[in-house]
Amino acid sequence: MSASLTDLKPILKLFMKEKKRGLLLGAVMSAATAGAGIALLGLSGWFITATAIAGASVATAITFDVFAPSAGIRLLAIGRTASRYGERLTTHDATLAVLAALRERLFRGWAQAGAARDLARRPARLLFRLTGDIDALDSLYLRVLVPAGVAILAAIATGIALGLMHPLFGLSAALLLIVAGLGIPFCAGRLAAAHARRRAYGIEAVRARTIDLVAGQSDLLMSGRIEAQAAAISAADRYTEDADNRLNRIESTVTFGFGIASTLLLTGALLAVAALAGAGTITAPVAALGILIAFAAVEPFGALRRGALELGRTLLAAKRLGPRLADKTSARQHPAPAAGQAVQLAGVSAAYDAAAAPVLADINLALKPGERLALVGASSTGKSTLLALLAGEIEPLKGTVANDTATLLTQRTELFQDTVAGNLRLACPNATESDLKSALAAAGLLADIATLSDGLDTRLGEGGMGLSGGQSRRLALARLFLRDTPLWLLDEPTEGLDRATALDLMARLSEKANGRSLLIATHIRREAEIADVIATLDDGRIASISRRGETAFEEALNRLRPD
Repeated sequence: MSASLTDLKPILKLFMKEKKRGLLLGAVMSAATAGAGIALLGLSGWFITATAIAGASVATAITFDVFAPSAGIRLLAIGRTASRYGERLTTHDATLAVLAALRERLFRGWAQAGAARDLARRPARLLFRLTGDIDALDSLYLRVLVPAGVAILAAIATGIALGLMHPLFGLSAALLLIVAGLGIPFCAGRLAAAHARRRAYGIEAVRARTIDLVAGQSDLLMSGRIEAQAAAISAADRYTEDADNRLNRIESTVTFGFGIASTLLLTGALLAVAALAGAGTITAPVAALGILIAFAAVEPFGALRRGALELGRTLLAAKRLGPRLADKTSARQHPAPAAGQAVQLAGVSAAYDAAAAPVLADINLALKPGERLALVGASSTGKSTLLALLAGEIEPLKGTVANDTATLLTQRTELFQDTVAGNLRLACPNATESDLKSALAAAGLLADIATLSDGLDTRLGEGGMGLSGGQSRRLALARLFLRDTPLWLLDEPTEGLDRATALDLMARLSEKANGRSLLIATHIRREAEIADVIATLDDGRIASISRRGETAFEEALNRLRPD
């Protein structure tokens, strides 16, 4: 477990950075609440006992001061209520603020190269990071750190209070509280760690398999795998239930252990105060105060019970979230190329996700400013990989990459459940309405948007629902036009469109790209015809490079799929 505790460092740093004052104030109020509770119970016992003894005779009843202790009891009761309210308000506000910051930081950690692929490949797992894992971290402060600190302070305060009656009495009580009060949760945490992790994995598996069932029910039904998938969900649920049962048994054992420790403390306190009272060292009211202080001192340790059981889950969440909390830019920045160049690749090899074999090998390529280059070749030869490399989505395994600032237009149009203007402003948040209309006009979509009920403020459905395929592609193209970068990377920009729409889009793209460098991955003739240079990829290597006017250039065009 000590190795896992190092995973808490980035979490704790973020806690203190975001809400240091609120977290510390909450801890102080929690300690004040526990201290007021112990003092209230002890003073009440002393007052009741002293009042009873004083009432045994008229002389003592007349001289006994009931006002000071009763005022103290009221003060402690009011103070405990106020500090309890303040504690709940402060600790929960601070915790929720920290969790919100964690979610923001986690999003920033995901806003990096390769994020889209990770999200598409593991949606259920990453959703669990945003929900279950972050929610698990509220236990770190509310159920582990604060209760542990308060419990230790309570043990020390109890030891001092009882030590005023007799040093050995106070020392023994404090040691028993610390050893048993912290030892039992610690042992429980060690025992529960594996089961808490199993429970987290089980819940994650249930969610992932349920999402697979819902998303792929048609395919599962056609292949006769519906029952098998349902059985897999049931198996994950049983796995989770078994972990829950084991955690519940450990919790029951902890409760029993605290009961034994409390009984030992109270028994020892009774024997100690009886001996001290018999020896005349303390009075009966003080003896009652000592017993009730010992009784109340156990309460703060009980709050550690749940935190100990969730510590394993908390550590697992911290381990999984910690590496993702650093702020990262959305794409890696390559060095600028030499003067007179827009792209320079020298001896580059690249692969996705540490694949066994590189997708690209020994790539040497140069592109001048304003030039247009078409990457052609069969499927899986590395065209999209080369674009991803220039866009900063992946790092080269070896070699050097230098290119101007680039914008990538991928094969799939990514539109969001937002307004038309909101989808466009993803490319340029400060774009004015005039800028948006200009980009739409350049993409040939302005007239279509003008016919919509709310124009630019028309809300699209999920995935851009409400627009046709051609309109969606034009909207993506308008978004590209808003990105004022010197290099545009296009991955099969007209794939799936009818010939007339595709030719119109390519003409508009060629006109708008005047003065910019273009690199187009394609296997369609109409897309490669606007290029000045054609580079043919074969098995991850550049097989040939030809320029317009050369016979090889026309031969390369003729090998492409016709419009």
